[in-house]
Amino acid sequence: MADEFMKGFALFALGGLGWITFAGWYRTPTYYEVSQLVNPPEGVETVYQEVGLFAGDAFFWLMVLGALTFWVLVPASRELRRALDDDGEAAN
Repeated sequence: MADEFMKGFALFALGGLGWITFAGWYRTPTYYEVSQLVNPPEGVETVYQEVGLFAGDAFFWLMVLGALTFWVLVPASRELRRALDDDGEAAN
């Protein structure tokens, strides 16, 4: 279980750092507002800025889905498989 936790934590940390970097570049109009990092992007005019916005969104979903996969879905599937194997052995 520790290896799943570390895999999920590594994806969470990598995704979080990437998201906060790109969101700081493209979604923070001023540092004196209360809501930073979640503002709509402003001044996106080039293809490189569009790629930066896409990368920020990709890192956000990597953070969310990576942690969810290794912290919830993988252990739940193992428990379900173990429960189904126990039911099959009990029937014999």
